[in-house]
Amino acid sequence: MLHRSIALALLLASPALAQTAPPPAANIAENPDVAAATRLFSAWMEGQIAYRGLPGVAVGVVHDQQLVWSKGFGFADVASKRPMTADTRFRIASNSKLFAAIAILQLREQGKLRLDDPVVKHLPWFTMKPAGPDDGPITIEQLLSHSSGMQREAGDHWSSFDFPTEAQLKALMQDRQAAFPPQTRWKYSNLAFAVAGLVVELVTGQRWADYVTANITRPLGMTATSIDKPDPGLATPYASRTPEGTRRILPFMDARGMASATGMTSTVNDLAKFISAQLRTSGPNVLTAGSWREALRVRSVDESWESGSGLGFDHSRFKGRTFVGHGGGYPGNTTMTRVQLNDKVGVVVLTNTNDSGPGDIANQLLATVGEAVAKAARPGKPPLWDDGWARFAGRYRSPYDDGVTQVVLLNRQLVLLAANGPAAETRVVLEPLGDGRFKLMAPTGGGPVGEVVRFEEAGGKVTRMFLGDGWSSRIDGW
Repeated sequence: MLHRSIALALLLASPALAQTAPPPAANIAENPDVAAATRLFSAWMEGQIAYRGLPGVAVGVVHDQQLVWSKGFGFADVASKRPMTADTRFRIASNSKLFAAIAILQLREQGKLRLDDPVVKHLPWFTMKPAGPDDGPITIEQLLSHSSGMQREAGDHWSSFDFPTEAQLKALMQDRQAAFPPQTRWKYSNLAFAVAGLVVELVTGQRWADYVTANITRPLGMTATSIDKPDPGLATPYASRTPEGTRRILPFMDARGMASATGMTSTVNDLAKFISAQLRTSGPNVLTAGSWREALRVRSVDESWESGSGLGFDHSRFKGRTFVGHGGGYPGNTTMTRVQLNDKVGVVVLTNTNDSGPGDIANQLLATVGEAVAKAARPGKPPLWDDGWARFAGRYRSPYDDGVTQVVLLNRQLVLLAANGPAAETRVVLEPLGDGRFKLMAPTGGGPVGEVVRFEEAGGKVTRMFLGDGWSSRIDGW
């Protein structure tokens, strides 16, 4: 039976069943609308650099397996006027957490741990006092989804620039108490991801940096990515601009025991490869498709439901759409990666100062170049259409409750409306499968979404409509 909340449309515009789609553009970057969008964004970004006195910004836009466009604005080093490029290296800060989640999921795939394992099973020294007397142990999944209730930091390292060693992290746990019980609320925690990295080290017997290099960055071809290594290719890190218009240069800092939370260095070009790995449906990858889905699925949300976390990956809402990725902030570096999974479009924003607002830059990049790329990449395949499908138009009554669904014929388009359902402009696509069979596609999960719709005929007349496993009988009136 058709769920009463669903109205459904078959958007069919092709005049012939045998018509084929035009070949896709060889390079999306050559699309005129994409080229125009890059000019528009570039003009806006250049204005931001000039009026806000930003040192530099490097950006990239990815579609599926292609880095469509990248550009550097301003300087990687102001004094020497070293230009910013897509190969300039930045401390990517909390984007490091994405690699921690992948490492854990790789070990889960190998049967070396479970997401619901208590952390103490792998780290006997993890003796943080719970927020309440019967909270239960903190699990690995809770570490990765910011639902552990643990404190945000592991000391004053953002003030002193002196990050704790692994030994100091272990000692710290003896005096710590969780701020909230597990699963109570979304609460961001660098400390939780530092602990997750130590789980990886204990289970594998490898240093964190060695494991990530061998099992994630090197297999993805991220040759410019490293962990806590000083590098002459790094962008000079600048503090926020003072009221006098000056910026001081900040020192290189080793994240030490918190490397899995914030210690990685990378580039636009390398992070583009990482985004493509998230969108890959076949070929070599660092996770199975099922594990990628687990990482990207929402696990916890904030009170407003406008943001939250999967496993490592953050979720955010912008202009009514959902994006996954992460932001990062390190002394003199702020970063953002965002991916729209349905469009297979992602952006990278890397900056070498603390007051650049990479999230706002990412939103502008998505709204200009990102939207143009998504539009240019949409397949031009014309839907199937057979004029004989007009015979399916009519009314159908469900034996469940005598509710009536109307099949209305438009211009090469069939629209199904529940008689007492929502307004007629509410439409859901039925994708033709051939032989008079269709697939119900809808923005909601109600009804037989994703299932086959077919029509039964006898004596030259349509007698029933099957929606998934249920059916309704053709009737002449109400």
